[in-house]
Amino acid sequence: MSFIFVQKYLLNCFILTIPVIIWNIALTNKLPKEFQPAVFRNKIPPILTYGENIFRVIVFLLTLFMPLSFSTIIQEEGLVIYLSGIILYFASWLQLIYLPNSKWSNSMFGFLAPAYTPLFWLIGIGLIGNSFYLHIPYRHWYFISISIIFLLFHNAHALIIYYRTH
Repeated sequence: MSFIFVQKYLLNCFILTIPVIIWNIALTNKLPKEFQPAVFRNKIPPILTYGENIFRVIVFLLTLFMPLSFSTIIQEEGLVIYLSGIILYFASWLQLIYLPNSKWSNSMFGFLAPAYTPLFWLIGIGLIGNSFYLHIPYRHWYFISISIIFLLFHNAHALIIYYRTH
């Protein structure tokens, strides 16, 4: 097996999820108590838990089958949307970590920001992708639609926690 063959499959859109994964692992314990597993995972309806986790896994698995390249204008625009989304996502966490008692952090919009801002970086990934390693046609809406379904479950979960704690 040649290095070029292996490299082809290593350069996929999953690389774009690595900053999010590292961020989440490193900083989840710094978020307010409402976001800690003991509260955030407590008494969530099973349909919501399963739906959220199944679609999260599908989204992340799909990125493994999407080659990473920036050869088209749409892919370059996707990169800009992705980077903007990452900045928004990280900023939403920082607000909750450093200003947990602010009006923003205690508002529904601020509390839910880490749940809805992934829409931007996920749309960016969907636009960056333009094919699958599998021999099926790629359409941006495949990935984006599955991401939206995941985010519907994820936001419903966060909304339940918001209403329980505020």
